[in-house]
Amino acid sequence: MISYFLNTFIKFFFILTPFFVLSTFLSMTSDFEESARKKTALKVTISTIAASMVIYFIGNQIFYLFGITINSFRIGTGALLFLSAYSLVKGGEKVHLSEEEQDIAVVPLSIPVAIGPATTGTILVMGSEGNSILEKSVGLSALILAIIAMGAFLFMGSYIEKLFKKQGLIILSKLTGLIVAAISAQM
Repeated sequence: MISYFLNTFIKFFFILTPFFVLSTFLSMTSDFEESARKKTALKVTISTIAASMVIYFIGNQIFYLFGITINSFRIGTGALLFLSAYSLVKGGEKVHLSEEEQDIAVVPLSIPVAIGPATTGTILVMGSEGNSILEKSVGLSALILAIIAMGAFLFMGSYIEKLFKKQGLIILSKLTGLIVAAISAQM
């Protein structure tokens, strides 16, 4: 069960594309004071956990409601993951906000930056795969821990930005894209 937890944690961690989320977070909060940045990081983490839990637990009902088989959804999700990976390797997408939009934690940072279509699909597939309550609990724990790890990156964003500089974050996003491409091929 420990290997299942670690394997699931690593998949979720990279599917959440933490380095891309971090670089987007840093650019969108560049004019924030440090305390406001940390508050936003906490909001992103909490809203991402809440959205992920809903997606994780309603996956089977969505499949049943629309008559979609898990294998069909795996193929679609794998394709979306590959497109996300390609976007990361190529340079990612920029999210632009109008001046009227103030709270960026839930939209766009949690949804769709952290939890985009490919991440949603992956969470749905993994949530529907757990056969026992123990497997579902371990999978959910791995998902929550991966989101908390991503949140820690955001919380320490200013320090990471100083350490890696902008170019370093771009390189980390591209490496994340390669790993996500491998996960998409595996799906």
